[in-house]
Amino acid sequence: MYAIRQHEFGPPDTLVYESVPDPEPAAGQLGIAVQAAGVHLVDTVLRSGRNQGKFPAPVLPMIPGREVAGTVDAVGPGVDPGWVGRRVVAHLGWASGGYAERAVAAAASVHELPDGVDPAAAVAMIGSGRTALAILDLAAVTSQDVVLVPSAAGGLGNLFVQAVRHAGGFVIGLAGGPEKVAVVDKIGADAAIDYREPDWPDRVNTALGGRELSLVLDGVGGAVGRQSLELLGIGGRQVIFGWSAGEPTRLETQDLQDRGLTVTALGPRLLRRPELLRELETRAMAELAAGRLVPVVDSQFPLAQAARAHAALESRATVGKTVLLPGR
Repeated sequence: MYAIRQHEFGPPDTLVYESVPDPEPAAGQLGIAVQAAGVHLVDTVLRSGRNQGKFPAPVLPMIPGREVAGTVDAVGPGVDPGWVGRRVVAHLGWASGGYAERAVAAAASVHELPDGVDPAAAVAMIGSGRTALAILDLAAVTSQDVVLVPSAAGGLGNLFVQAVRHAGGFVIGLAGGPEKVAVVDKIGADAAIDYREPDWPDRVNTALGGRELSLVLDGVGGAVGRQSLELLGIGGRQVIFGWSAGEPTRLETQDLQDRGLTVTALGPRLLRRPELLRELETRAMAELAAGRLVPVVDSQFPLAQAARAHAALESRATVGKTVLLPGR
């Protein structure tokens, strides 16, 4: 089979498309003919070698990729042969192998895909979907909420916009550039605003139309996260789950005390509990099958162009979830 292999840490061009032996499922595993593989920002960190102890360090050479969807084509000892031919999706955890034409996964980790569910959408929901639901659980969005979503065209952000709309709340989405702003508008935000414009906080206040901002879902951090915090109304809350800007949102106790704000963080250790992850994945796939949360997967690349997918993701040129499909 063909796969993406990495022999050294470094820039995107360390990802090489080459022929490798087919993986064989061991006991308790099944083999998957991959139809879609997810690309995550964590993948770019692991590739670069700038891990700094945040994630388990990979052993080189490796085949990256932690999220796959496809058809079961083999089973290992102890696995029901009835799985063969079924369409499934799985998160491979820290054991890599997804950027390939075939992958293996623990049988206990897979979810069967209902008819009509697209593999690329399934890949988005098995990773980003489960994280989005964990964040939304912390946020406890209601119909009374007025919500700001920075990076609303991203893999998580587009799901937040949809979830707030389903809850009956009012949602403003921020995005970088006209193309991404158009995506945020299309998925149903009450207002879509370009945060690259220096007066974007003023535009948010205008879009609020006298409403008071009650919730920020902040995965951007940096200046945007700080400005978002300053827009919150009395008693507002901010859920922090990352800082794609390169630095966390700066805040002090006085910020919280003056306006009675609440700041909650989704710690990475929370998402390392297997029983919680399985529950979140099951819920995410149910939301997808019901059509309540439909991820944007506009950034699709052939498997052979994984390096280009990584470069696009790191430069923020992607829209929604980034996915690799078989081929050159």
